Amino acid sequence: MTAAAGKGLEGVVASQTSLSFIDGLKGILVYRGYNIHELAPNVSFPESVFLLWNGRLPRRTELDEFESALAAQRALDPRTVEGLKGLPAETVPMSALRTGVSLEGVYDPDAEDNSLEPLEPDPTLSLSADFVRMANGEPGTEEAVEALDRTLLLYLDHGFNASTFACRVIAATLGDMHSAVTGGVGALKGELHGGANARAMHTLIEIGDPENVGPWLDRAFAEKRKIMGFGHRVYKTEDPRATHLREMSRVLTQQAGLEKFYEMSRKLEDRMISEKGINPNVDFYCATVYYALGIPIDLYTPLFAMGRMGGWTAHVMEQHADNRLIRPRAEYVGEMDLRWVPMDQR
Repeated sequence: MTAAAGKGLEGVVASQTSLSFIDGLKGILVYRGYNIHELAPNVSFPESVFLLWNGRLPRRTELDEFESALAAQRALDPRTVEGLKGLPAETVPMSALRTGVSLEGVYDPDAEDNSLEPLEPDPTLSLSADFVRMANGEPGTEEAVEALDRTLLLYLDHGFNASTFACRVIAATLGDMHSAVTGGVGALKGELHGGANARAMHTLIEIGDPENVGPWLDRAFAEKRKIMGFGHRVYKTEDPRATHLREMSRVLTQQAGLEKFYEMSRKLEDRMISEKGINPNVDFYCATVYYALGIPIDLYTPLFAMGRMGGWTAHVMEQHADNRLIRPRAEYVGEMDLRWVPMDQR
């Protein structure tokens, strides 16, 4: 579809799917090859969920096991219940649902322990200065505060990237600001978006020393590993944000006695450009900037969100100012004309 596509991506095929097919002109809805008229009189909701998740209708034993598994996950964590009870009485159901889903994510038994007591913010400090103070437990140097402030500026906005587009999609439904930016946080969490800076730092720590860069990259190339922090969907040359972050990395790692990480970064960059023709993106040198500032790696992506929050909220306001529901089409590539088969005949 060309740039002349309708406002709100109307008529644009955004991706392929084998889950469902819609023919608006003929009034057809298909789930995984089964016409909805074939399914509605014959299968239960759990059966249709199993169909979408697994690509086929379940056998009796499979359906029994599936329903049992769903039932076992139905109860909310008691802490989520207490959190919901603490919401204002006037909270609308969808806001409560958003909060409940977020709380359930926090209380995931596989999540990391967050048992530290947070420091109260100091309104007399700038945003960057106060973050450094709360992160480290003491005031930061002028250089550290300035460096953090610049990274936040560089992360502020970047067109219709994944998280911003997610915010706009939610905003286009006339969802509220909090719902929209919560969606942005979810999109940013992925390592191909906001999580790349943390992965880039883990790569450098894994390499360990400048002399190991060559052998490490040889193995990575042989294994066809993706090198985090390199490549961009938009830029075919250097990411202009990386230009600033490279110099910040050089200065800050030298001040912190961590020059080896900058040296490793330059060697990685040289090889990636000369052999793969791929330049570093904003996340690559930001990783060593944050490391030199003593920021825990777990906070790299939340810092990205902290900077991008300004852009997200601006996009939400812009979307609301001239709104149309964003509703692209999907190209159906699944089966058609399947017939429902009774459970005992599958």
